[in-house]
Amino acid sequence: MTTLSEARIGMVLHGLLLLAVFLLAAIYHDGPQAAFMYAMTLGPLIRLTSLSLPLPRFDLVYWYALVGLPLILAAFFAMRNNRLSRADVGLVLRRPFLQLLIALCGIGLGAIEYIILRPPPLVEEFNLQQIILPALILLIFTGFLEEFIFRGVMQHTGFENFGWLGGVIYVSVVFAILHIGYASIIDVIFVFSVAVFFAIMTRLTGSIVGVTFAHGLTNIGLFLVFPFLIGTGI
Repeated sequence: MTTLSEARIGMVLHGLLLLAVFLLAAIYHDGPQAAFMYAMTLGPLIRLTSLSLPLPRFDLVYWYALVGLPLILAAFFAMRNNRLSRADVGLVLRRPFLQLLIALCGIGLGAIEYIILRPPPLVEEFNLQQIILPALILLIFTGFLEEFIFRGVMQHTGFENFGWLGGVIYVSVVFAILHIGYASIIDVIFVFSVAVFFAIMTRLTGSIVGVTFAHGLTNIGLFLVFPFLIGTGI
């Protein structure tokens, strides 16, 4: 509804969904079901935050930071409320060489997604001065933030409710649906596949470090690098 019809109706539906999830968390009160409900509030909160902030006056690249700041606080609150440790949500460094290999996958993933979507670049020129700050914003507010939310808080609580496979599929579906704004079913399928890959790597290593950098590099390539290297043939 938000993407294809009327954004205001979508906001109302996301608000009702957020309220429903909070009510379910209150009904469960405690235990893994309540923890999962509290974690899932971050889903509609992402969309509500991005739709409600007065962002048009800012350059597009800064939207990610403005939306991401309150979401980081919300994610850490959900982590604390659910009594999750840093290890539970993958905020540890383990198997560093494997993490490096996972991170480098983001370069190829960014190229593939650019070929699917062909978005315009977020900067006017391809030079270090223009891309360094936007790259840092994308790394922190898409790479770290989204992996902390989905492969950290949501995935851990999802495992406790649905088991390993069920948790991976459920969280990956939610992650993919939140990318429907690009209006590309191919991209939704691609994002779901990437989410499953990230979930497996996080489970294998017990850390979100590698997938954080892979996710950040994917978006840096998608919005800052490949529009110039592929789109303009440089």
